[in-house]
Amino acid sequence: MLAVVMVLQQASVRLILPAETMPVVIGFEGSANKIGVGIIRDGEVLSNPRRTYITPPGQGFLPGETAKHHRGVILTVLQEALDEAGLKAADIDCVAYTKGPGMGAPLVTVAIVARTVAQLWGKPLLGVNHCIGHIEMGRLITNAQNPTVLYVSGGNTQVIAYSERRYRIFGETIDIAVGNCLDRLARVIKISNDPSPGYNIEQMAKKGNKYIELPYTVKGMDVSFSGILSYIEDAAHKLLSTGQCTPEDLCFSLQETLFAMLVEITERAMAHCGSQEVLIVGGVGCNLRLQEMMGVMCKERGARLFATDERFCIDNGVMIAQAGWEMFRSGHVTELSDSWITQRYRTDEVEVTWRD
Repeated sequence: MLAVVMVLQQASVRLILPAETMPVVIGFEGSANKIGVGIIRDGEVLSNPRRTYITPPGQGFLPGETAKHHRGVILTVLQEALDEAGLKAADIDCVAYTKGPGMGAPLVTVAIVARTVAQLWGKPLLGVNHCIGHIEMGRLITNAQNPTVLYVSGGNTQVIAYSERRYRIFGETIDIAVGNCLDRLARVIKISNDPSPGYNIEQMAKKGNKYIELPYTVKGMDVSFSGILSYIEDAAHKLLSTGQCTPEDLCFSLQETLFAMLVEITERAMAHCGSQEVLIVGGVGCNLRLQEMMGVMCKERGARLFATDERFCIDNGVMIAQAGWEMFRSGHVTELSDSWITQRYRTDEVEVTWRD
């Protein structure tokens, strides 16, 4: 308990930095089953520890249980972030947290800790859009200038491009996210959730050699995954029990179908915007097969593909810190009375004042 108190009470007076000093921002992320705290200074990642709530095979993660996990480890992760960065509370200039979108109970857990830390340390607070955190971290790490963004995760699927101080959504899922579709297959065929169902599906798909035709649903710039999921949930047992395919074949077939749909709508957005860059962000963006398929399309168009590895694709604290850093330098601050969370917070709701 003493250690916890020391973490939260290292400073109670806001430090006034010289004008030429770049701000140091700490970010708290916990919108789903990852809890992370990251610290950034002028584009340099100082620390980025995180923990993952992992459930048994065949099960997903429920909001209440996920929030309980986050409450149990968040102060330890906070201390790790400070220790890895070699900083004290007095060195932090701003506290950023995920305002949404995400799961309600985990978001509340993180927001309460961030608000408490900001008040105890005497630092300004910033609520950050989770999706924009992914985009800004991707731009920082890859140095992509003005890409068409494919944001793919367990809770979101969007094709995005920047225009007139907004990240505009050109296409998106009209039902479930691509990551959720993959996760649901993992539950059906009892694939392990450690380290993540998506990663384990990716590894199994490499061993698949038979393509099972699945519904392919692209509607203009939007995609639909619920029909594919319903089909594979109904057919999986019969296909496997009769030896028509292996679990590896199912993983391979689902990946190929889902990713082809994503490449199609991304290419259409690129053509509309005249873009020559693609940036893949979000947890599913770690998938090397998705990157390979997108890379083929980009090569055919003479475009460049940008992606990051699991340190920054998967939900993490430093992506919230980076978006917060950009927002803080452009004059944003969240008043305590406005420091609530929202499970629905669209990417295009945020005015992007830090870009031209």
